[in-house]
Amino acid sequence: MNNDTPLQEVAGRVNFGPNHALVTTPQPCVMIATWDKEHNPDVMMAAWAGQLDYKQIVISLSKHKTTDNLAVTGAFTVSFADESTVAESDYFGLVSGNKVPDKVAKAGFTITPSPNVDAPIINEYPLTLECKVVCFEDGMLIGEVINQSADESILTDGKIDLAKLKPIVFDAAGMCYRALGEVVGQAWGAGKAFTE
Repeated sequence: MNNDTPLQEVAGRVNFGPNHALVTTPQPCVMIATWDKEHNPDVMMAAWAGQLDYKQIVISLSKHKTTDNLAVTGAFTVSFADESTVAESDYFGLVSGNKVPDKVAKAGFTITPSPNVDAPIINEYPLTLECKVVCFEDGMLIGEVINQSADESILTDGKIDLAKLKPIVFDAAGMCYRALGEVVGQAWGAGKAFTE
């Protein structure tokens, strides 16, 4: 089928075509932090991100101050916006570091230099991935996760607990942020009823 062929209706459903906002939703609200060439911290929100394999993440990025910074340092951190940081995280997505170079401080946030990669850790986000750039071309950033660090406040029995982290996701259809819900089943367990 080429782009000129009209879509056929799917029985019992509403067609939206390929360019609708719900291609894959929800999307995690990831916060990408970098240093600029003067070693000033910058952070931006990205919603098109995911895990590529066990130690790699992939993020779709258009041209930003962040992409310029990646070329300088070859490193970045990724944190996850949560219910307590909705306003600040949204602000980081609204305002360019090219226009507001001190936006981290303006949001009232603080930084610690990562001891593992050449990038800042935003202290107010309790979970951070420290990453090195593996590849950045055609708008796709692939990063190798060198370390994950978590504040003890989001741990249960030594593991990261999403119920305590309370990450938010971007709902493209509603143009809003949503909180993750309750546990509804166990992975590699809920489907065992069909194996017996």
